[in-house]
Amino acid sequence: MAEITASMVKELREMTGAGMMECKKALAEAEGNMDAAVDVLRTRGLAAVAKKAGRATNEGTVMAVVNDACTKGAVLELNCETDFVGMNEKFKAYATRIATAAMDNAPVDAEQLKGCTQDGETVEDILTDCIHVMGENCQIARVAEVEAPAVASYIHGGGKIGVLVNFAVEGIDPACAAFQTCARDVAMQVAAVNPVSATRESVPADVAAHELEIYKAQAAESGKPENIQEKIAQGRMEKFYKESCLSEQEFVKDSDMTVRQYVDGCAKEMGGKIEIQGFIRFALGE
Repeated sequence: MAEITASMVKELREMTGAGMMECKKALAEAEGNMDAAVDVLRTRGLAAVAKKAGRATNEGTVMAVVNDACTKGAVLELNCETDFVGMNEKFKAYATRIATAAMDNAPVDAEQLKGCTQDGETVEDILTDCIHVMGENCQIARVAEVEAPAVASYIHGGGKIGVLVNFAVEGIDPACAAFQTCARDVAMQVAAVNPVSATRESVPADVAAHELEIYKAQAAESGKPENIQEKIAQGRMEKFYKESCLSEQEFVKDSDMTVRQYVDGCAKEMGGKIEIQGFIRFALGE
C-alpha cells in the first residue's frame, strides 16, 4: 500500500477544496495516485466542492455566539463569493453552527476548528455541506473564542461587524437581563468606535511608544523649551488614551459620560461590580 504523506493530503485538498479526512481516504483508495484520488472525491459527491475551490471569497458574514451562562463566546468570519449568499439566513445558520463549535472546543485557529465537532458532525463536513447547499465556495477566514466571568456579543449591519466583550463581575449574574443590556451597549460601542484596547493599561507597548514618539516629534517642532515639549507630548498622549481606550471613550449613547462611568452606573443599580477586561472585534474582510 502506498504511503500517504501529509504533503499529498495538503496538495489534494488545495486542488479540490475537500476535507482533510476525505482527501486522506481518497488517496488511500487511489493508492497515492493524485488524479485518481480527485476522481474518487468526485464520485463521493464532492465534485461541486472541487469545482468551486479556489474561487474568490470576498463576501460573507461575521457571527458571534455566547453560551446560556454568558461565560463563553466565539466570533467567526465565514466567507463566500457573493453578498447575496452572505446575507442569506441559511448561510448565517451554518456560520452559527461553526461558531458554536468554536465556542465549545476552543480551537487555536481556523484550521484546527475544522476538526472540531458540532452535533455529531465535524466542522469540515458542515462547511462542505454549506458549499453544496449555497452553491458557492465558502471558507472560514478566522475565529476567536473567549472564556471569562461574563461575556456579551453584538452583531452590526447584519453580519458586517461582530464583537465579543469580556468582563469581570462581582455580585452580578452575567446572564441576567440588566447585565446583558449594559454589556451589549458596551459591545455596540466597540463596533461603532473601534477602540485600540479596553483600558490604557492594555494598550500594546509598541503602539503606545509609537504614538508618544510622534507627539514628541510634533512638540519639538514648536521650538518651545524641552520641559514644555514634554508636557505637550504627554497632553496629546492623554488625548490618545481618552479617544482610543474603550473604558475612557465618550459613550456613544450619552456623550455626557464615559463608557466606564456608564458601566459603573449599571453596576451600582445591580448592586455589584463590573470591570471591562477586553474585547474582540471582527469586521468583514478586514
